[in-house]
Amino acid sequence: MTLVHLLVELRYPKAVNFMTNLIAHSPAHGFRVKRQVASPRRVHKRVERGITLLELIIATSILLVLATAALPVVRMTVVRTKEAQLHKALREIRDAIDRYKDYSDRNLIRVEVGSEGYPPDLETLVKGVQIGAGSDRKVRFLRRIPVDPMTGRAEWNLQSVQDDPDSTSGGGNNVFYVHSKSQGTALDGTKYADW
Repeated sequence: MTLVHLLVELRYPKAVNFMTNLIAHSPAHGFRVKRQVASPRRVHKRVERGITLLELIIATSILLVLATAALPVVRMTVVRTKEAQLHKALREIRDAIDRYKDYSDRNLIRVEVGSEGYPPDLETLVKGVQIGAGSDRKVRFLRRIPVDPMTGRAEWNLQSVQDDPDSTSGGGNNVFYVHSKSQGTALDGTKYADW
């Protein structure tokens, strides 16, 4: 038998029995020894179990590295979403204040003297005001006061015309501008309270 035939037979399970018989009946030994060799299937299954466990450990390690790398991206996405919601809420409140001011400038609603035509508080924008003197018709400028996504509450720093321009919270009798109460820093490096 040639070496090539021998190698081909070694590749298959019959080769184990062939080699065992070849060694046991070899004239060089001068004796016959019947060796018991574990079944090729059992040996093969043991190797597969070890490889499968190794593959599982490697796959778990790769998934752990990928999850760790994806975590900051998910956090950034959450922060960007909250920032977009903050922009929307501020725009909604400021548009309502501007509409109230427009109505007061056109003398469609009653305003207090010294208020410069701005609403006294945000609740007035939600409750609505009467249009004209003898009319029962009300106009509402906001459905509800939006929630600040950074603080989770519907509370805002209010600024009035009488307040100092650098102040973030007002004590005047009208609402000219609103800011977030959050002291956090945005992704672009600015403070949420300055938006």
